[in-house]
Amino acid sequence: MYFDRLLGALEALLFAAGEPLPVGEIAGFLHIEKAQVWNLLSALKEQYAAENRGLMLREVDGGYQLVTKPEFYQLVAALCQSKEIKLTNAAMETLAIVAFKQPVTRAEIEAIRGVKVDGVLNTLLELELIVEAGRKKSVGNPILYATTGKFLTVFGLASLEDLPRPDADESDTGQAEQQLLVMPDEK
Repeated sequence: MYFDRLLGALEALLFAAGEPLPVGEIAGFLHIEKAQVWNLLSALKEQYAAENRGLMLREVDGGYQLVTKPEFYQLVAALCQSKEIKLTNAAMETLAIVAFKQPVTRAEIEAIRGVKVDGVLNTLLELELIVEAGRKKSVGNPILYATTGKFLTVFGLASLEDLPRPDADESDTGQAEQQLLVMPDEK
């Protein structure tokens, strides 16, 4: 009974948060130990694995969140059509460079792309897909850019280690990953 109540409380937290919640934060909200949270997460994941469920538990950026199952993508996409983030090819190329080279400066991105990226960087900052991650200790102390937790969430990655390797064979990468690999080959 107590376990079921905690399971319901965990489900409510994950639903209301909308963003990934770390295990430590969940433990704090529920006033339980992390080990108990892991047990609850396992039980909840099993329940959502049932075929008749529309949600699943996903690990993202060091936390957990409830998301819709991939087979219901079209249905949810129709509902959220106006909320979709659309990126231009220039934005995708710039985002890929930041993701793979981070932390990286504007000048380093421009050297790879061969064009100015001020506007694209501003767009990615506004969308909270990248963030200013400090300053490089070099002449002029240029701003360093890195990806955010929202980047991981949007692309469904648990961590940056889940990014496809730039030298990976195309047959090894999924469709969503191929969208990230739009940067031109460096010469």
